[in-house]
Amino acid sequence: MVYLEDKRALINKGITHLLQVKDSDIRLMNLYQCRYAIDNSIHIGGASSATIPMVSLFYGGIIDLNIEQPTALDQDMFVLSKGHAVATLASIYADIGYFDRSVLKNSRSVSSILNGHPGPLLPGVHVATGPMGQGMGVAQGFAIAGQRSPKFDVYTITGDGELQEGPIWETVMYSGFKRLENLCVMVDNNGGQLDIVNTLHFPHNSLKDTFSSFGWRVMEVDATKYHTVYSALLQFKYGERDGRPTAIICKSTKGHGGLSDYMNTHKATIANDILDQEDKLQIQQRAAREKDFFKFFDQLSRAEYASERDTILRHAEKMGFKVEKGKLVIVEVPVKTKKAPVRNKKINYLPEQLPAVEKGKSYAGSKIIELSMKAFAKDERIFSVDSDLASTSGLQAGVGFVDKYRALNAGVAEANMMLLGEAFAILGGNSWVSTFCPFFDWKVMRRIAVGHQERLEVIAEKNGWLSEGHALDLTMVATAADLETQSNGATHMGNDDVMLFNEVAQLKIINVSCPQQLLGVLKWIVEGNKGMIYMRILRSPSNAIYDADFKFEFGKAYHARQSANAKATIVSSGRGVYEALDAAKKLEEQGININVVDMPSIDEAAIIELYRSGKPVFIAEQNNGYLWSHFRKVLFEKEANISTKNLVAVNTTTKGGLHYIHSGTYPELAAHYELNGASLSDRILKTLK
Repeated sequence: MVYLEDKRALINKGITHLLQVKDSDIRLMNLYQCRYAIDNSIHIGGASSATIPMVSLFYGGIIDLNIEQPTALDQDMFVLSKGHAVATLASIYADIGYFDRSVLKNSRSVSSILNGHPGPLLPGVHVATGPMGQGMGVAQGFAIAGQRSPKFDVYTITGDGELQEGPIWETVMYSGFKRLENLCVMVDNNGGQLDIVNTLHFPHNSLKDTFSSFGWRVMEVDATKYHTVYSALLQFKYGERDGRPTAIICKSTKGHGGLSDYMNTHKATIANDILDQEDKLQIQQRAAREKDFFKFFDQLSRAEYASERDTILRHAEKMGFKVEKGKLVIVEVPVKTKKAPVRNKKINYLPEQLPAVEKGKSYAGSKIIELSMKAFAKDERIFSVDSDLASTSGLQAGVGFVDKYRALNAGVAEANMMLLGEAFAILGGNSWVSTFCPFFDWKVMRRIAVGHQERLEVIAEKNGWLSEGHALDLTMVATAADLETQSNGATHMGNDDVMLFNEVAQLKIINVSCPQQLLGVLKWIVEGNKGMIYMRILRSPSNAIYDADFKFEFGKAYHARQSANAKATIVSSGRGVYEALDAAKKLEEQGININVVDMPSIDEAAIIELYRSGKPVFIAEQNNGYLWSHFRKVLFEKEANISTKNLVAVNTTTKGGLHYIHSGTYPELAAHYELNGASLSDRILKTLK
């Protein structure tokens, strides 16, 4: 008599045999990629050791995917955190219908969408990965979203070398704390990395105990065998969960599954004769595995096993096999992925619920954000993440007032904060993150920008898999800009951040001055489809400069003070606008009128107009010269001949050349750098004389 559990075991054994055959097919596709790559190269070591975990996940009936619509929210998610295993991912995605197999040819060429690491250029890939330690944090964000309806599971593969990155452990701590039982992390524990392929630079002493200490459920498996990995995934998918995220430690070796020891490396350029040899042996191994499958399958010919045979056959069909005459024939799946439907990114809110800002009155920027978020967050697409500085942003207080589960605080873990924000933006949310200006992680920001750019490229393509609304709406609220940090010391001063982040492509930088302008920027952002924004706000309260009908436009400057007979203009932003207005008032008392231009975002037309006016222009800013750098850039691009005699830069590098600002009260610092009203008025008066 065959018991029910025995029958389930028979089905699993049949599926395991099928997975082994599919393993051979994927490895052959990987070799094909190498043969026809632009450089005949491939990240073979990590791709090989990740093949058993990935084949088990994608072909074992574990992950629930909507391949036709990869952006639909009612499906499981996958993130390849160890982006070096892109070859295996690409082979699988081509095999199951995300894109055509022709994509596997000519990889890493400028004309190819298949790069050395994955990104949204590839249909079905949500996250650009490659820089270590970041994909897992995005997967964690997906898992947080997946605990709400519609619920879904999230899978990610990381490497043991990648576990040397700090952001990984920010994610591990937070995921355990948040009890993300729908998150499954598969660690490719292959024991090697780039410089040393057969060992790690330093050992991981009991990964199981380490993950467990952070509140994870851990399974250690022999990842050179399919049945052990598959069994662990089945346990995660269908077993009883206890509130803990799951880590499956997949113990293997770098290059496992490759038959030549030439495969036991990180990245290899493989000659055709070695590829021919490897192809031949992999084909022979496939034939042997196919024979093993039918030897087992034929044993189920008795009537009482009819149901098990049918189940195994149906699974074979789902894996892309046609069973005929003792052969598992590969059925090439047509491309299934269709263009994603347009996403409406406009946030719905009641304007009358926004704060009323009266000209001339003082307000804290964080309070404007808090009150605005109480209105915006009634739309479920608003998410916020702070990093132990929520009091300076207003995000957590505002969003949490509506829905505390969408108002997160990552603690002192700025990288993880940014990864969480990226995840919510990928899922279609209007996502906000915040910390002090100098605390944003440039490496993380740059990688997010790469993924955002790839999304924009695909959206612009007629036949791209993404459509309007599928770029990222991610706002980084940077608090304590310019001299606002005051006496906290040079490490906390936000004077060079804007110069550094200016080199991040696709990032819109906005340096807010007054509370009314801040409210205008917030309303502009929630219109949707504004992309990646780095918004610098003042920490201390400030007076509203503009009237209630102020409307913000990106790329536009504003006249904070304008006179028809002005003899000069001060251009500034943020807190510097107030000092410029003070300088203008002091000069007016001496009978000299000057204009004050507030440039929260770069207005190229205004720069040209000011230059061509022939009147002195003082570019005064409480940072290392962000506006001044753009003046130079715009003028060199637009003007045939340039004279700088009427251009005067006053910033934190023009006195003494020190790059970093040290401690002091705001009045001290503004006076020291000659950026207060008195110093600016004296400077202008001397220049005009």
